[in-house]
Amino acid sequence: MSSASSRRRCPVLAHAAALVATSIVTTSLFTLPALAQSRQSVLPPVTVQAPEQARQAAPRTRLQQRSASRSPRVTPAVAPTPAVAPTAVPRATARGPALTVLTVQQALADIQQTPGGVALVPANAYRSSTVSNTIKDILDYVPGVFAQPKWGDDTRLSVRGSGLSRNFHLRGVQLYMDGIPINTADGYGDFQEIDPTAYKYVAVYKGANALQFGANSLGGAINFVTKTGRDPFPNGVSVDAGAFGYRRLQANAGGVNGAWDGYVTASAQAAEGFRDHSNGQAYRLSGNIGYQITPDIETRFYLNANSVRQRIPGTVSKDTALNSPQTAAAGNLALDQQRNIDTVRLANKTTIRFDNTVVDLGAFGVDRHLMHPIFQWLDYRYQDYGGFAKVTDDREIGGYRNRLVAGVNILNGRLDNKQYVNIAGQKGALASSSLDKSTNTSVYIEDSFYVLHNVALVAGTQFLHATRDRRDRVLSDGNQSGSTEFNLWSPKGGLLWQIDPTWQAFANISRSAEVPSFGESASGPGIPTIPFTSIRPQRATTYEIGTRGNRPDLTWELTGYRAEIKDELLCLYSAFGNCNVTNADRTVHQGIEAGLGVALFNNLFERGPVADRLWLNMAYTLNDFRFDNDAKFGTNLLPGAPRHYLRAELLYKNPNGFYAGPNVEWVPQAYYVDSANTLQTEPYALLGLKAGIDNGGPYSVYIEGRNILNKTYIASASIIDKATASSPLFEPGTGRAVYAGFKVRW
Repeated sequence: MSSASSRRRCPVLAHAAALVATSIVTTSLFTLPALAQSRQSVLPPVTVQAPEQARQAAPRTRLQQRSASRSPRVTPAVAPTPAVAPTAVPRATARGPALTVLTVQQALADIQQTPGGVALVPANAYRSSTVSNTIKDILDYVPGVFAQPKWGDDTRLSVRGSGLSRNFHLRGVQLYMDGIPINTADGYGDFQEIDPTAYKYVAVYKGANALQFGANSLGGAINFVTKTGRDPFPNGVSVDAGAFGYRRLQANAGGVNGAWDGYVTASAQAAEGFRDHSNGQAYRLSGNIGYQITPDIETRFYLNANSVRQRIPGTVSKDTALNSPQTAAAGNLALDQQRNIDTVRLANKTTIRFDNTVVDLGAFGVDRHLMHPIFQWLDYRYQDYGGFAKVTDDREIGGYRNRLVAGVNILNGRLDNKQYVNIAGQKGALASSSLDKSTNTSVYIEDSFYVLHNVALVAGTQFLHATRDRRDRVLSDGNQSGSTEFNLWSPKGGLLWQIDPTWQAFANISRSAEVPSFGESASGPGIPTIPFTSIRPQRATTYEIGTRGNRPDLTWELTGYRAEIKDELLCLYSAFGNCNVTNADRTVHQGIEAGLGVALFNNLFERGPVADRLWLNMAYTLNDFRFDNDAKFGTNLLPGAPRHYLRAELLYKNPNGFYAGPNVEWVPQAYYVDSANTLQTEPYALLGLKAGIDNGGPYSVYIEGRNILNKTYIASASIIDKATASSPLFEPGTGRAVYAGFKVRW
């Protein structure tokens, strides 16, 4: 690529760099006095507690008290706002009250030692003020994340343009529950096992910033973390109800008994759904039991179980989506299409703490049964298993701080794959069957060397060894057996600058690699036959620069990135209306991720040590995804994600816990749904309102109105290579809806 061509194709990253530099210089005018201090080899370890945690600290056992008196590693303080501010970088050994599970503050401090795009969403940011029905409710205000509901719990999720060609299930983002993979061993992911009511925080690692999870994808990783019995308010009950027959009951219980602690949460929900043929119900359970063997050794056992029954309304034409949004696709009705899942997940994690080192060890097993009548009746039984080991060492070397993180992740599995003829939702004759086996072993190392007390040079790499093996057991339609092997290196390097205790700047260059699943292939009339064994891994080089911070009246995130991708897994062919995912040549994903939280006014009606305020919260994402001189599609835009996406809310917050205000979701520009750039969605803006009371105490209540102007819009879309006006690719958004909920905890 010529330098002139490179300059033409980097306007987003160049603009982002300018914005980041302007932000740093401007904010420096207010923070230079804080930097005029003597050189320290180590910043003081400080952990900040969220308000509700400060009100009721978890009871300490004698074992914990002995540990604290012997090794005081954490200095608690009360945060001035519900958001948790990044503070001075702590030592890796600053853990507690549970060693195996970080608190919100510890997790925030840990994630912000990453020189790239990351985010932490605590439960109090969404759990008590919204219906919390899907992953969208959790990730709505994380820039760079596009999450739009399709039906039931299913969501179209893309991080930095990951998995745009995945019209069903999930591809390109690795999902974890307490560090245990939700995705199958070959890369598929589902959202139906995610219960937004169950977690105390959710950590988002974009792109190669997810190195420690062994994530091998452009989108990175998302980790959903449940509470323990040592957390505040382990007991509780919540009730939610609202539009289209939605209702949910959730309960949790936990506590501490000497060295033991335990926690369990369960929910039951059901809904008729906005669209025809979209009714469903789900029962979910998560629990863990921990035992502190010594003050510095803890082991924890996990159980997660889910039973979900969900009907699928299907995608429809653009005309139907905008003029008859509740109508289900005729084929989905005729075949009674559904996605039903039963899952049991067991795991153990053990943490051992030394003076300067923490070792995490774990193992897990997952049994999943997918019962999925669609064009055929899919009967899939997954058995996945694996383990992980991670070492975090934080010490001084020659008077300079050095933080080393290294580990290994193993995820293996087998899929007993059977497909039957679908006869009105019932199993017919066996159509195909195979035994699919996948293995994934990733080894990683990352070192942060502090050349100054607040500036770290970061370098690391990951090696992934993966195999895919299929044994076809029905040969009447040809033998689809085959196997592949991948060996991929993904190095990275970056810089992290802790400008002051509440403000960071970062930059990095990283590689990522995404191994294809069994679903990638092409065949059909008029298109080349490409078996899954011929699909190459997707590789990307990403350049990233940004800044983030959190202060009492101001929080921000501003990141610019450019990913140059080779062999991206995209829809280049279609047959019978279905997308065939193969390798594109070269593509580019670049964008700007901007988040802002600011107190526009303080002391409106209340004056005192804690004032009332008018708080503006915004998340804006600019997506620029395109082919790079492709032989077939030239420089066309990649389909499947909006160029601009804005989520914003303006809330009045009173110290007594009352809050109220409007919110908006805005897609100002339609986006393409086909690689040929012939068919688009429609722009839309949705207005919402919510109000409630939540003062961090035992009771909270909310009422929320969504799409209160009853706007007809397209929430998400499947993609194809070349569409027509009648192509059934569109998922209509939900009409006007009102929800309310009540929560009690103790």
